[in-house]
Formats: sequence, structure tokens, C-alpha cells
Amino acid sequence: MNYLAHAYLADSTDRFLIGNLIADFVKGSADKKYDRQIAAGIVFHRKVDAFADGHHMTAASRRLFAPHRRRTAGIVLDICYDHFLAKNWGRYAEIELAVFIAGIYDLLQSHIDLLPKRFRQVLPRMREQNWLSSYRSLEGVELTLMRISRRLSANIRLDDAMADITACYGALEDNFSAFFPDLIEFARNYRPDPL
Repeated sequence: MNYLAHAYLADSTDRFLIGNLIADFVKGSADKKYDRQIAAGIVFHRKVDAFADGHHMTAASRRLFAPHRRRTAGIVLDICYDHFLAKNWGRYAEIELAVFIAGIYDLLQSHIDLLPKRFRQVLPRMREQNWLSSYRSLEGVELTLMRISRRLSANIRLDDAMADITACYGALEDNFSAFFPDLIEFARNYRPDPL
């Protein structure tokens, strides 16, 4: 799951949603750095990632990638999941995608003082380039993978996974369609551990 799916699944308070969105920028225990709601959002994000990574449809999707790409297939699938969610948004949400995304950007901007330093540095580019909306197209997926590749070591190229994505597109989308309702159910039934 990437930003869009995490925001969609975080159906709770603003601070819980913020926790979900900053979780990848927070190392270690969340409750020592943030208030209860933000910390609960961070923990929820991590639980969602663990559920997604362990799901049999995610494993099936990873196997669709060429053997030399499977080590990074999880990162690529996170972006693919956001792509399929954006593409099929009306199936999962009543609010228009553009309205939802604008609300996310506004929320983050209005609580910028709560964001980790690295996330604050990323937010202007995220908003200006409209990352959350860009997931809707395969071109946006490729751009996202290129951006992530630049942050990784020189040997790791994610954008070359586009060959696998396009070759297995139908199977990846079918796997997502089978997986995502399970993830929604997990999110609805989730009860946070006391912090």
C-alpha cells in the first residue's frame, strides 16, 4: 500500500490519518514521539502493511514479476495497488477522487508542524506534482517508480518493472480486486492495541 490506499483505509480522525501517512518516515516506537491518535495511525499503517504483505494474493502478484525483480516487487506492488485503487475509485468510495485527494493535501498542509522533517520536505513536491492523482495512469506509476529509484541505491531500478506490469496487467488487477476487499474488512475490524 502506498499513500492513497493508506489514506483511504484510515477512516477516522485527522490525526489518525496523519499518522497513517507519515508512518514510513517514523522509525521505532511511535508512542514516544507522537500523541495517541497519530501514534495509533502509525501502528495501523504498519499493521495494514503486514496484512498486505502476508496476503496470498499479494504473494501471487509477486510471482508474476521476473525472478530478478522479485526482491523489489513489494515496492512496485504498493504503487500498483494505489494505481488500481485510483483507477477503480468509484467502486470503493462515494466521494470523488479529486475531492478526496485535495482534502488530503489540505489536511497535511494545515498540520505541517506535526510532520517529520523529511515528509515536510517532500510535501510541496507531492502536492505540486499531484502524486496521489498521478497513480491513476500507468505513466504516473512509471514516474513514481523512477522517483523511488532515485532514493534507492544505484543498483536498484524500479522503473524497469514496467515491463512486468504491462505484461501481467490483467492478472495484477484481478489479484488486486480479490485482495482489496479483504484489506478493507481487515481495516474495518482493526482495533488498535493500547499505547
